[in-house]
Amino acid sequence: MLKIEDVSMTFNEDTPDEKKALQRINLQLNKGEFVTVIGSNGAGKSTLMNVVSGSLLPDVGEVFINEKNVTHLPEYKRSKMVGRVFQDPMAGTAPSMTIEENLAMAYARDKKRRLVPGVSKKRKDYFREYLETLNLGLEDRLNAKVGFLSGGERQALSLLMATFTEPYILLLDEHTAALDPSRAELITEITKDVVSKFGLTTLMVTHNMQQALDLGDRLFMMDKGQVIFDVKGEEKQKLTIQNLLDEFQRIRGKTIESDRAVLG
Repeated sequence: MLKIEDVSMTFNEDTPDEKKALQRINLQLNKGEFVTVIGSNGAGKSTLMNVVSGSLLPDVGEVFINEKNVTHLPEYKRSKMVGRVFQDPMAGTAPSMTIEENLAMAYARDKKRRLVPGVSKKRKDYFREYLETLNLGLEDRLNAKVGFLSGGERQALSLLMATFTEPYILLLDEHTAALDPSRAELITEITKDVVSKFGLTTLMVTHNMQQALDLGDRLFMMDKGQVIFDVKGEEKQKLTIQNLLDEFQRIRGKTIESDRAVLG
């Protein structure tokens, strides 16, 4: 479903501020896989998400979605294939528009554009039915301005909008990090339900190691623009936070020794 081949990305090349954000990334996600991604700040997690979404085009390498080469397709041309939820609950929705209007925009993302004088009763019923799955009562507030929703309600709506058209790939970019613990737990549960319901191929970045262990069936650890650890299935289920910390230190130690050997 998603294949990344030899992708590299460098910022500020040939300057004192040069940073190799991605280094020869090779990944393949099968249909329906739910992958959590962890790593320290600057590890390349968000850059990887931006390359998949099309908001950044890689310096070298190729990106395939559903066997189609999308490497040079800009973000707006991938919108039918890729849904994304950002860390900021204020992103991904139009605050001055109503819930109904936001849902109508999301619904139209993979449809041919045409002028429609409002939303039909059938469409409203569909929106209400879809919102009921969140168990937040938003189905009774279709005319409420999104800007007046709480952060958790807004993030739940963003998640629903991102999955509305059942995209090939769902990107979750630290989508619970800005929420208080109770709302973060709620969005985590909604995420499980939505991903499972639609069988979405999902890539989720998080700084919360317990969340990375609890969600999904596969886990990547990134460092210095590379995937340094890849685990799935029963092996992932047995991991603890301490295991992850130990693995990071082990791999980082090997890297340091290798660098020393190269430098003589």
